Amino acid sequence: MSKKIAFIFPGQGSQYVGMGKDFYDEFSVSREVFDAADKILGRKFSDLIFSGPKEELMLTKNSQLAIYIVSYAIYKAMQEKIPTLQPSVCAGLSLGEYTALTVSGKISFEDCLKLVQHRAQFMNDACDTHPGSMSVVLGMEEKALQEALSDLTGEIVGIANLNCPGQIVIAGTKQGLEKATEHLKAKGAKRILPLDVSGAFHSPLMEEAGIRLTPFLQAAELTESSIELVMNTPGAFVTDLDVMREQLVAQVTQPVRWEKGIHAMTAVGVDLFVEMGPGKTLAGMNKRIGVSAPTLSIEKITDIEALTKDCTSCNC
Repeated sequence: MSKKIAFIFPGQGSQYVGMGKDFYDEFSVSREVFDAADKILGRKFSDLIFSGPKEELMLTKNSQLAIYIVSYAIYKAMQEKIPTLQPSVCAGLSLGEYTALTVSGKISFEDCLKLVQHRAQFMNDACDTHPGSMSVVLGMEEKALQEALSDLTGEIVGIANLNCPGQIVIAGTKQGLEKATEHLKAKGAKRILPLDVSGAFHSPLMEEAGIRLTPFLQAAELTESSIELVMNTPGAFVTDLDVMREQLVAQVTQPVRWEKGIHAMTAVGVDLFVEMGPGKTLAGMNKRIGVSAPTLSIEKITDIEALTKDCTSCNC
């Protein structure tokens, strides 16, 4: 029996200088992705990905583009190397949702790259205009955390990511996060760790970015496809193209329900997850979620070679 496969894609924070270079060197289909991106963006953006400087790559306006390009380039190499490995569903964490949208066949790489360019710039601008940050809260359940945050009237701080059990990310103004840290510790949080990010993503501080992104998403050409999509904000399957547009806007300011989305995929019988892109963060989350199905991470050429051997001995 063929496996039911989900392709999953990472979000901002997974970037590093040199990511994807081995695919560029080894696979012409991957090189074509980087070259096409350079042409669309009107600059040698691949040089920034491969050579840095790190400080420039880390900027929101650059890191989102870089991760999208690298993740798709890895997908194209894997598609060429193992054409029988096909997903029935795709999902991506925050920015990774755009890679999922592309790989699921609902938008072209070129059109989606332009959307990511707008999203990255608008969110970068929002970071400058409305400064904020994010922190991870360990050892507290969503309901108790939400109730505790509701005590902080007048402060902009709320849940941003529900990634896996016992790990919830909050976002807000620096003052809001400081007050939340003190209050949540008093309410039983085990640890609260600040994240090294440039802004308060998935919070009301990104509202301006969502408003600016909306007309571009409304004008984007989306098409139906046989590969399903699980989206961040509802943490569920979304089939209507107009609802997809709405959810892509919503996830700029609303919480990412990644754990719920993973459960939605396991509930329909997904028995293999393949993570494509820089890092292995999503595989780690699946482990903490308690997913019984294996998660294979494709970050380097050696990962694809190992997966090729596995696929020769099974029906995936």
